[in-house]
Amino acid sequence: MQFWNVAKNEESGENELRIDGPIRMEQGFWDWLFNKPDRSATGLEKAIKAFAGKDITVWINSNGGECIAASVVYSALKNYEGKVTVKIDGSAISAASVIAMAGDEILMSPTAIMMIHNPLTEARGEVKDFQKAIEILTEVKESILNAYVKKTKLSRNEISDLMDSEKWMSADTAIRLGFADGKLFEED
Repeated sequence: MQFWNVAKNEESGENELRIDGPIRMEQGFWDWLFNKPDRSATGLEKAIKAFAGKDITVWINSNGGECIAASVVYSALKNYEGKVTVKIDGSAISAASVIAMAGDEILMSPTAIMMIHNPLTEARGEVKDFQKAIEILTEVKESILNAYVKKTKLSRNEISDLMDSEKWMSADTAIRLGFADGKLFEED
């Protein structure tokens, strides 16, 4: 199952990147087996480089996925030479909200939603295994905080509190808190 696709905007002729569905690091087994195009985070990283510095629009409608995959996409977009405009038309939840933070400009549909929360994992085993899981989750949260702090200019403690409370944001709330810059479909 792919979570991204590249399309050419018929009106402007510009390349657009569409992120939909679960964000994942590796290509699925069946995709690999049947030699389908690489629709993983690393495949997306290569596609972004192929835009060759032209401004791009990234449309997001995703309920999230893997943190590391989101980091790969975030880094590729932040490293991109052209302007990156992120447009959230449905949802930017969890890992998708991290990717959204890579935009030079972030716009949300008035009906869109963004959500940030603490990272999740599954653990099993003995006490030391659970202690290790806590260590990992703590460090992953610190890395995610970096993207939110850079965009919003809120303090690490303020954002950490929002993540602890699993913060759901309408477009207006996201703009007020600095997670988005404006709304789609509104006149300047």
